[in-house]
Amino acid sequence: MSAGVISEALEQEHVESHLHPEPTFDLAAHPVPTGREEVWRFTPLKRLRGLLEDVPSVETLEWKESLPAGVTLTRFTTEDAIALGGTAPFDRLGALAVKNAGGALVLDIPSDTEVEEPVRLLLHGTALDATVWGHLVVRIGTHAKATVVVEHSGSTTYNAFTTVLVGDGAHLDLVHVNDWADDAVHAEQINARVGRDATLRQFEFTLGGDLVRTSTNVDYAGPGGTAELFGLYFADAGQHFEHRLFVDHTAPKTVSNVVYKGALQGEKAHTVWVGNVLIRKVAEGIETYEENRNLILTEGCHADSIPNLEIETGEIAGAGHASAVGRFDDEQLFYLRSRGIEEKEARKLVVRGFFDDLIRKVTIPDLAAKLSGQVEEELKRHVLADLA
Repeated sequence: MSAGVISEALEQEHVESHLHPEPTFDLAAHPVPTGREEVWRFTPLKRLRGLLEDVPSVETLEWKESLPAGVTLTRFTTEDAIALGGTAPFDRLGALAVKNAGGALVLDIPSDTEVEEPVRLLLHGTALDATVWGHLVVRIGTHAKATVVVEHSGSTTYNAFTTVLVGDGAHLDLVHVNDWADDAVHAEQINARVGRDATLRQFEFTLGGDLVRTSTNVDYAGPGGTAELFGLYFADAGQHFEHRLFVDHTAPKTVSNVVYKGALQGEKAHTVWVGNVLIRKVAEGIETYEENRNLILTEGCHADSIPNLEIETGEIAGAGHASAVGRFDDEQLFYLRSRGIEEKEARKLVVRGFFDDLIRKVTIPDLAAKLSGQVEEELKRHVLADLA
């Protein structure tokens, strides 16, 4: 089935998903939520600090970029950025970001290019007293290969909409690091379209912020596409981290694999993970799996973990999901301590092992080392400090 036929079929048939309304750029179609809606019931709306209001941006983030040869970052008008393609916003946050960002930055990786050095975008917040809107398009051409890293830091109130377009036969590793100061608020919707026989590997690491709410949505422009979505989050006292994933299998013989792991420590640390996979009638021969694991390190934490499958055809290669919320494995701790390892070090080894398989998938050595170090620092805040 050609990409053109698939696109035409998507335009003609809208499949209702109970977790995802029809996408549109029309802000009027996304009313202000009350908090009772299924997609909003976990989010503390008052802590969004006005991000649901239609207020023009007066502040910006500080941007630093490292662009290897051939890679460009260009400002487009909002209309021209939308014309590049991709799925429209699924909620009010996404529509507001597009409306108020004042245009979009388009990151272009040319076709038939293998970019050896990672593309790096460093976004730093410097103020909390005004909302900042962002609109980014990441476009990788056919049969190209690249790694793009987007790192967030500092203090801000930030809402962004990101479109990811992966050309036929291309391979993109997209890494998002949310390492905000503890007072930052960050909402972002990432809508990705994966081309024929293309591969998207997205990594999301959330380690800081007062409230972080991200929504990643993937569909396919042709058969044979693969989407792997990996995430790691570590919530401290009072922090709210919410990650929502939606994979829409819009083409046959496509593959998706979602693995997110989280740890929580401190009073009123709260994490939310919602994963949803929609398998359309046209998506015969697909394979999908989604997994979420949460490790509770101290009393007073709460993790919500909700996997979903919506299946329109039985002609699939495989589909499944797994979800768990638990505390330290007493058997693992006993095993380590029986071999002379002190409790502090034993607990550190358990958490390190819990996250290690995800961090090792990052192909940038300095970033992988940084993430490992940040996990160690998080542990020192409560788990190890309480044992001093």
